[in-house]
Amino acid sequence: MKTSPSAPAYTRGAALAALMQDRIAIIDGAMGTMIQRYKLAEADFRSERFADHPTDLKGNNDLLVLTRPDVIREIHGQYLAAGADLIETNTFGATSVAQEDYGLAHIAREMNVAAARIARSVADEHSTPDRPRFVAGALGPTPRTASISPDVNDPGARNTSFDELRAAYREQAEGLLEGGCDVFLVETIFDTLNAKAAIFALDELMAETGERLPVILSGTVTDASGRILSGQTVAAFWHSVRHARPLAIGLNCALGAAVMRPYIEELSKVAADTYISCYPNAGLPNPMSDTGFDETPQVTGSLMEEFAKAGFLNIAGGCCGTTPEHIAEIARRLRPYRPRSRQDPLFSTLLAA
Repeated sequence: MKTSPSAPAYTRGAALAALMQDRIAIIDGAMGTMIQRYKLAEADFRSERFADHPTDLKGNNDLLVLTRPDVIREIHGQYLAAGADLIETNTFGATSVAQEDYGLAHIAREMNVAAARIARSVADEHSTPDRPRFVAGALGPTPRTASISPDVNDPGARNTSFDELRAAYREQAEGLLEGGCDVFLVETIFDTLNAKAAIFALDELMAETGERLPVILSGTVTDASGRILSGQTVAAFWHSVRHARPLAIGLNCALGAAVMRPYIEELSKVAADTYISCYPNAGLPNPMSDTGFDETPQVTGSLMEEFAKAGFLNIAGGCCGTTPEHIAEIARRLRPYRPRSRQDPLFSTLLAA
């Protein structure tokens, strides 16, 4: 009979793992949606440092940690005030791979260090002995995919490689670790091979530094087929990454909570020995809306309450289109509910023997 390996001893973020046994943890909402509210111009993204940069920089939200850190700090503070336990660093596109589009690949590590330090500072300001706040170092999917050809006429073509992605994620993770994150969050996974490159890089980094942080993995189901873009069902996705022994596995972005329900329910059933996270968009996209999404905090909150009532959740929050108002409503509505129970892996093994 096989026994399951012991749980990792975290050198950071252990308090988050403990918190999730007692209640549903709340993660923040959309950074991009909030940045849009500031109506920033090209000059805000450039500042003096990048005044002569040859490429347009407006829209490179990750760069704001260097050029408008006051904006990022304020947004983090609003989410914490709304009730978030966990805030994500503003690093969704802060890999060298993604920053190549702006000619800024050479400062990717600097961006991650700065982003983590900003988030760490604000989280510490809002932390109390009985209510610690945590920083999730966000590793986004990159604009390139290792599994899918960018050329419909050449199925074998690729615009990146596993090794290139691994190196980019390693550099990003080093910066996030130096800046003070508590958790690594590999999010909006649309290609499992990209995620595996990130997992490999994180394992390497933690083995070499002796630091052991919780890892959260979050995929995105792109349409009603219930599959991520590279073709896997949520169950197949889980079995492809469970070797990473994440603190939590979940879904975010793409679909609103109403459409996401069957997939988060399925994941909750198959990933029995880990926690479940869910932070959906504020409904389906609507390009005619001011924020691009129509779902009000009350609607999003009620849908997430249904998930909590059904026993699906350990971490809950929002993605695109959500605001501090959404997070406050989610936090309020989920407060009465107990978190989803995680099965003990050894007990599961005994039952199966």
